[in-house]
Amino acid sequence: MTIPERVDVAVIGAGFAGLCAAVRLADAGRRVVVVEQAPRLGGRASSFIDRESGERVDNGQHALFGCYRETYAFLARIGTRELAPLQPQLSLTMANDSGRSATLTCPRLPAPWHLLAGLLRWPALGVADRAGAVRLGGFLRRVRKTGARAVADAVPAGQTASDWLREHGQSRALCDWLWDPLAIAALNQSPAVAAAAPFVRVLGELFAPDPRAAAVGLPIVPLDELYGPASVAFIESRGGRVLSRTAATVVVHPGGRVQGVRAAGRLIATASVISTVPWHAFDRIWEGTPPPQLAGIAQAAAALRSSPILTVNLWLDPPADGHATAPFVGFVGGRMHWLFNKSAIVRGGASHLSVVASGADDLAQWDNERLTATAMEQITRAIPSLSSRRLRRSVVVREHRATFSLAPGGPPRPGAVTPLPDFFLAGDWTDTGLPGTIEGAVQSGHAAADAVLGNDAVAL
Repeated sequence: MTIPERVDVAVIGAGFAGLCAAVRLADAGRRVVVVEQAPRLGGRASSFIDRESGERVDNGQHALFGCYRETYAFLARIGTRELAPLQPQLSLTMANDSGRSATLTCPRLPAPWHLLAGLLRWPALGVADRAGAVRLGGFLRRVRKTGARAVADAVPAGQTASDWLREHGQSRALCDWLWDPLAIAALNQSPAVAAAAPFVRVLGELFAPDPRAAAVGLPIVPLDELYGPASVAFIESRGGRVLSRTAATVVVHPGGRVQGVRAAGRLIATASVISTVPWHAFDRIWEGTPPPQLAGIAQAAAALRSSPILTVNLWLDPPADGHATAPFVGFVGGRMHWLFNKSAIVRGGASHLSVVASGADDLAQWDNERLTATAMEQITRAIPSLSSRRLRRSVVVREHRATFSLAPGGPPRPGAVTPLPDFFLAGDWTDTGLPGTIEGAVQSGHAAADAVLGNDAVAL
């Protein structure tokens, strides 16, 4: 492993935030090194090989949306945009424990009329529930006028997502069938616990600006293949390096400026460092304690609570092929929230189902046998066609720190520019206004890269 002696920018962490920041910097002519402690790239958006089936399994299912503008721009720059194709428009199948299912399809109308028209004809809802959806029209018009972030910033700080939905006249049935599942997926927390502002931001981004903003994009390759190898090729073709299995610590000059990063026992001198490690690892990238200038950020990171996601991957006999279910199905009620049929999504022979529970604080403590039984019970109740299948194998993946908590009263989220000169922050936990999503991570990576480039311009 060749470790460079000097680079323009060192990036710590090789998830979405780190790799997209490094790609933007390399594209601007900067020599970059990316240092990743784990043996594989991707951070919390990665994959592994299942030892029995030989299939690549994601460490958690991730969906993209048409409103992920910076994510799709990043994928286009590295040449992999087509590996996460978007639906023509939103099509969402939901199913309850009685085996009743209904698909919400938004017609080709201007936003927000596409959503309202889709809800008004959605058979999952009664007439009164459908009419209640129209009450969101004023909110969506405000978003179109002032932007999703401005509308979200005006939401009271102590209000939860459930409070906001009640305030806007959304019925219990409409919340059960649509808004609560969407909130749990986006926020990785119960809407009764999570703050309203990030949920309002998500709703505004999805349904106000563009009819295709809510269209779902599911990667047709294992998740790390969507961006990992292509990012490495892009960075290294421009003189940079990506180092895995290598821990890094930031070295600060006694005068209070960044001197470089230490990796594998060697100092890499650099003018700028971008940390993209998650909140719970922030205190581990220093030689000793974080410098005094970053005490506030370190305290906020230590106080930020985590929220887990777990995925039960199921191999059935006979396999649930692409005709057995929709590519993805949301569950109304129950312990599990979503099912993804990998045979209908991933090219190249994947045959497992991924059953996901978000905000799974209690389930994450259960043993694998109980989780597998719970997932099987839920999918066979909601999708009766699967009841004749025999379980052949299951693999449970727990991400105990999948996202940060969005409960009201949490610590402030830091920005890209910090009080330590030449040290910048990225990661979905930084102040993007979004919950812990891929788009938030990419936006933060681009913001940090742009801050480095702006800093360079000032220095010149």
